[in-house]
This record gives sequence, structure tokens and C-alpha cells, in this order.
Amino acid sequence: MNYRITHRTVYDYAEPVTVSHHAARVRPRLTETQERADFSLRITPEPAVQTMRTDYFGNRVCFFSIQQIHQKLEITATSVVSLRRATHPFLEKSPAWETVAALFRDPVSPGVVEPYQFCFNSPLVTVSRELADYAGRSFGPETPVLVGVEDLNRRIHADFTYDQVATTVATPLKEVLNNRRGVCQDFAHVAIACLRSLGLPARYVSGYLRTHSPAGRSRLVGADASHAWFAVFCPQAGWVDFDPTNNQMPISEHITVGFGRDFSDVSPVTGILTGGGSHTVKVAVEVAESPS
Repeated sequence: MNYRITHRTVYDYAEPVTVSHHAARVRPRLTETQERADFSLRITPEPAVQTMRTDYFGNRVCFFSIQQIHQKLEITATSVVSLRRATHPFLEKSPAWETVAALFRDPVSPGVVEPYQFCFNSPLVTVSRELADYAGRSFGPETPVLVGVEDLNRRIHADFTYDQVATTVATPLKEVLNNRRGVCQDFAHVAIACLRSLGLPARYVSGYLRTHSPAGRSRLVGADASHAWFAVFCPQAGWVDFDPTNNQMPISEHITVGFGRDFSDVSPVTGILTGGGSHTVKVAVEVAESPS
């Protein structure tokens, strides 16, 4: 399936901004099931400096500086990607979760050093006994690790309510856990924290999701949104993705932009600036099928 994604972000500032420096992580990754046919990034006002680099996790990042006075910043990323239908491993054949967790206790084999870094606390995800207890209900003795993750994914979907006004990017994980409300970013963080609390490596995945309109209604331009889910590492299978917001394993409608320890590693746009005062942000995303 081919998709064309338009991701538009607009910052309106109450006061003039004299200079600003930003990083944009909006370029889709290349994966085993995803190819990128085209990508363009339009920034207004035009940056005085603009470079593209690869970060520690392999995500492509555009760094740019605007050195003229402005009160509005518009960033539009346009991508064309091709997705092949993902083939999921046979969950019941995955190793017991205790066996997987044991791989990540010191001393760690050089062969699993890469996923090992996703076992630790990160800026927005902290392990705890409470999270381990919550996760433990899905991981009985000798439970195949992917069977346990699938059940945890299902339980988060059932136990937590999707609520766009319940949290912000600054809401602590503990508050999300207590209130059982949030958005895709929060649910991914909960799952990651649960798995790390059991000693299992889990990473954050950012991207887009192709959505569908109710029967009889046309799709609204810009009505799609950035999305987030998580992946767990399983020997032989590698990284396996799960989406707790929709209680599913991604197949052919999840478009991957970046990997990281948590949202702070893959925020679509970050920056620092001089001036500006208060500001508002508007984001519109459209994911549309594209001709081959």
C-alpha cells in the first residue's frame, strides 16, 4: 500500500521572535516493511541554516535556524511511503518471558547490547514495583513473551480511556497510571514502563496511522494525526510492534517515523528561541492513499 502524508505544524507567537533554532523529526524511516519514495520539507520563513543529520537512534533529523524577525513559523513535511503487509511471528512459539529477561541481566552478551539500552529508565519512563505488578498479571510462569505482551497490550486498551484533554506532553507517567486516561503517547509509555519493570527491552515508536471515516461520511483533510505505539525485543523475531491505543499489532496502516526510548527522543518538532512570548500550535496531518 502506498501513502502520501502531509504533516503541517504552525506556531503563532504573541510577540516577535528574533532568532530560533529547531530540530524536526518528521522524515519516515526505512524499515523491513516500509520504503520511502519521496520526502520534502518546506519551512517558512526560510531558514538561514538548514542541515540534515542522523541521530543516535538512526532517525533523520533536520536542524534549522531562523535568523529573521518573525511571529509565525510554518513547517510542512510531505512524504510518500510504500508499506508491505507485516508478517507477525507465531506468538505462542516465542521464548518464555523469564528467559528473555535473563538475557538482559549482567553480564550481557554483545549480541543483545543494542536492545539492552532500552531496558533502563529514560526521561519520561521510570520503572516501578507498581508497574511490575500491573504487568505481572499478563506474565505468568513460563508465559511466551509475545503472548504476555499481547495480553498486556489488550489490558491497557481495556483499562485506559482515550481522552485528548486528560494529559499533555508534560503529564507524568504516574498520573496517567492513576487516572487511567490519556492518548496514544501515554499508553505507549505505560506499556514500555511495564515491560522494562519486568526487565524486558521496549522502545517507543512514533509515526502516523491511516484512519477511516464512519460509513457514509467523507474523510476530512487534516483529520489524521501523529501516532505512537511501542515495540518489544524478542530473540529470533527481533523488534515486534504493538499498538495499545487500538489493541492491535501493526500490519499495513502504521507509518514509522522514528524510534527512541520515549517521546522525548522523537518529538516531531523541538526548539529554542529568543522572544515570542506566549504561542499557540496547530497541527494538521493527512494520510491518503497514493498511486503506485
